Amino acid sequence: MRLTTMLTTALICLAGTMTALPAVAQSGAQTAATNGTRTGASFAPVLIVNGSPITGYELAQREKFLQLLNAPGDIAKLAEKQLIQDRLQLQAADENGIEADKAEVDAGMKEFAGRANMTTEQFVAALAKAGVAEQTYRAFVRAGVAWRNLVRSKFGAELTISDADVNRALSLAAQPREPRLLLSEILLPATPQYFAQSAALAEQLAHTVTTPAQFAAAARQYSGSQSAARGGRIDWVPEANLPPAVAGALKGLKPGQVSSPVKLQNAIGLFLLRAIGEMPRPAPSKVTVKYAQYLIPGGRTPENLKIAAGIVAKVGDCNDLYGIAKGKPKGTLTFTTQTVPQVPSDIAMRLATMDQNEIATDLTRGGNLDVLMLCTRRLTVAETANIDDIRNQLANQRLAGLSESYLARLRADAFIRRP
Repeated sequence: MRLTTMLTTALICLAGTMTALPAVAQSGAQTAATNGTRTGASFAPVLIVNGSPITGYELAQREKFLQLLNAPGDIAKLAEKQLIQDRLQLQAADENGIEADKAEVDAGMKEFAGRANMTTEQFVAALAKAGVAEQTYRAFVRAGVAWRNLVRSKFGAELTISDADVNRALSLAAQPREPRLLLSEILLPATPQYFAQSAALAEQLAHTVTTPAQFAAAARQYSGSQSAARGGRIDWVPEANLPPAVAGALKGLKPGQVSSPVKLQNAIGLFLLRAIGEMPRPAPSKVTVKYAQYLIPGGRTPENLKIAAGIVAKVGDCNDLYGIAKGKPKGTLTFTTQTVPQVPSDIAMRLATMDQNEIATDLTRGGNLDVLMLCTRRLTVAETANIDDIRNQLANQRLAGLSESYLARLRADAFIRRP
C-alpha cells in the first residue's frame, strides 16, 4: 500500500505557520540580538532522556526556530517537549535498526522549506540570518523522518483499508460539522518601531479587559483593523481558516473570554470569543444519494411484506441485493445516483429519514412493492473523489493514531531527569 509522506506531528502542525518566516528572517539580526544566544555553559546538558543529553544550546536553537515559525503557546515549554520527543523517537528507531539516511533527510528538508515557497538553500539562509544553525533544522527533520520510517516498519503491515471503510469515510454522515467561531479582534501594529509599545499594551489589555463591552471600547480606541469601528466584531470564521497561532490561543476559551496576546506577522492580536457554532449542513444540491430499488410484483400485500421482511433480514448493504435479485426479471433491481433535488419527491422524503444501508418497505411503484435501500449519502464532490487518495488518507490517519499511541508509551516508560 502506498503511503504518503508523513513527518512528525509537530512538523506538520508548524508547517502552516511558515508563511511568516521570510518577513521575520529579514529582521533576523534584530531577533538574534533580542533573544540573545546561550554561550559558555550552553553545551552542558539541561535534560537527560534515557541517558541521552539535551544541551542548553540545542534548547536555545529550537526556541529560536519555533519563534521564527510563530509557533503558538509557551515557546520554551514547546521546545523542551519537542526535543524530548525527538530523543525518544531516535532512540526507538535505533533500537529497531531503523535509520534516516541523508537522501531522506534532504528530501524532508526540501519538502518542509517548500511549504514556505522556498528552496532548502533559501530556507537555511533565512534561518541563519536569525541565528538558527542549519544543523538545528536538519536535526528537527531527521527525527521526524526516522520516526516515520519506524512507524511504517512497525505498523504498516497491519493497515488494511476496505471498500466499506472508504464508503464510510465518503458518506455525508461521516463529514464533520466544521466548527466555526464568532470573534471580535484587536490588532496592534508590531513592526519593529512599534513592537515594544504594542506588546506592552497587549499585555495590559489582556489583564484589564474582562467583558465584551470593555473589549469593544478597547477595539475602537486601539485596534488598527477595519473592524475597529464595529468594536472589533467580525463575522463567523471556520476554525480551520484561522492561523494556527490564533486557533491555539482560542483553544479552551469559553464565550465571553479574551485570548492571551498572539504574535502575528506585523501585528499583535487579542481575540474575544463571542460564540462557538458549527457550519450549516450543505444545500441539497450539494448532496448526492445512491439508492437501490428492489421491486416485488403485486404491490403492498401481506405476502409481499413477508418477502420484504426476509430481504431485510438477509441484506447488510446494497451489494447483497445482487444475490437476492439473481435469476429475477430484468428491472427487478435498479441502482440510482442523483443529487437530492433530482430524486422523486416520495423517495426523497423517505431517504431523508434513513441511515446508510437502511431499508424502507412502505412505498409502491407501478403496482410493485418498492423495497428501497439507501446505499450512500455523500457530498457531491465525493462522487468524483479519487478512491486511491481516500484510501491513502485513511491509512495515514490510522498510522498517525498508532504512532501517537506508540509515542505515548515511550514517554510513559522514559527516564527523564535534569542534571
